[in-house]
Amino acid sequence: MKMHLTVAAGLLFLAGAGAAAAQDVVIQPEQETVIREYVHKQPLASVKVPGVELSVGSVLPDTVELHEVPNVKYRYVVVDNQTVIVDPDTRKIVEVMQ
Repeated sequence: MKMHLTVAAGLLFLAGAGAAAAQDVVIQPEQETVIREYVHKQPLASVKVPGVELSVGSVLPDTVELHEVPNVKYRYVVVDNQTVIVDPDTRKIVEVMQ
């Protein structure tokens, strides 16, 4: 019985890890170049977003205005002097630009 529980727990762990990996967003190098160049040419004023950690996966509230990058799915905003790339459908941060 203990062996069955261990196997079941292991399978659940692997299923969860697979689901998390499927949610990772990878911005293609060409798109990242376009985004970086556009952001550099179109600087924005920094905004404050209390209570939101600037990390991949964090969700920005609807009160934060996201700005379009032409021909790219993602949007950007500058929060606490850091440019963040956001998926406009989920409002999740997909990259914090350095």
